[in-house]
Amino acid sequence: MPLWKILPVALIAYLLGSIPTALIYSRIVKGQDIRTLGDGNMGARNTKRIFGWRAGVIVALADILKGWAAVWLSIALALPESLHYICAALAVLGHDFSIFARFKGGQGFAVTTGIFLGLFPLFTLIATALYGVIYFATRSSDLAAGIGMGLIAAAQWISGAPFYSVVFIVIVLLFIPLKKWIDKPRRLAIEQQHLHPS
Repeated sequence: MPLWKILPVALIAYLLGSIPTALIYSRIVKGQDIRTLGDGNMGARNTKRIFGWRAGVIVALADILKGWAAVWLSIALALPESLHYICAALAVLGHDFSIFARFKGGQGFAVTTGIFLGLFPLFTLIATALYGVIYFATRSSDLAAGIGMGLIAAAQWISGAPFYSVVFIVIVLLFIPLKKWIDKPRRLAIEQQHLHPS
């Protein structure tokens, strides 16, 4: 496929992922900047921690939608399957390093759910239901996410899906804790600022 056809779709996928939903919500609805609140993360979890469950759900759903939309676009245009995965990866990178927020972003769990919903809809819906059950039983989002998302990789493997799809899932999931590690210095700086305001 010619590069001139691929680049616009790839760019749109990145820009969709880059929409800073948590920042938009915090500024428009609350008149504050989420980057200076809580741990400074521009994601649904920090939004929920600062503004409550309703705000967290709104941001999470918006992030899921933008990830799904990036994949849906490549599928709707009947692009090769490899480009579905490229668009999915670019949506995650856009969320984590948003061009609209000085290349800051969230840690990518919700947008990852969105791209998985576009790529593996049935397995993702089952995993999301499992996430909800485990979360309400344990109140541990990390545990619920690990098991739920791990189920998607396992289901892909067992179903005989191409090996590259399983590798893609693992890499994208590992990027979540990696992004958390990347954000650690900024998070510590913000927490110190809260403890010792000038």
